[in-house]
Amino acid sequence: MGKNTAMHITSKNMFSNYQENIDKMFNSVKRSVPRYYQSTTDIQQEFLQSFENMVGLSIMIQKEFVRTADITSNIPTPILHIIDDTSEEFIKVTSIQNKMMLTIFDAIQQNIKIFNVNLKSFTDLNKNVLQFWIPIFSTKYN
Repeated sequence: MGKNTAMHITSKNMFSNYQENIDKMFNSVKRSVPRYYQSTTDIQQEFLQSFENMVGLSIMIQKEFVRTADITSNIPTPILHIIDDTSEEFIKVTSIQNKMMLTIFDAIQQNIKIFNVNLKSFTDLNKNVLQFWIPIFSTKYN
């Protein structure tokens, strides 16, 4: 190519180019994480609200039917206690499940942190191994 060529070719270290592109990709993903988190939270809230509305409306319709049909809605005290106890046990189980999930998430996060610490040590070890082997395979010219 002559000096008058419109295209200008530059040279760049492949590792700096690689690092720049990797940084761009990770930054792009990092920017989208909060949106995913918010969308997931919004969907969960919307689903919970929808389910609560469905149950509330179902009870309202049943209540209206029982009132209109003049059906008694009184239940014996022992049955009432069973229903209340079952609800309380469900709440306890849900609470335990939530605590377990939070503990699991915390353990996963700690394991990732430990992995990152060990990754640095592993990289240092590989670097030392490379420094040991390079002189053996390198041709020395004087």
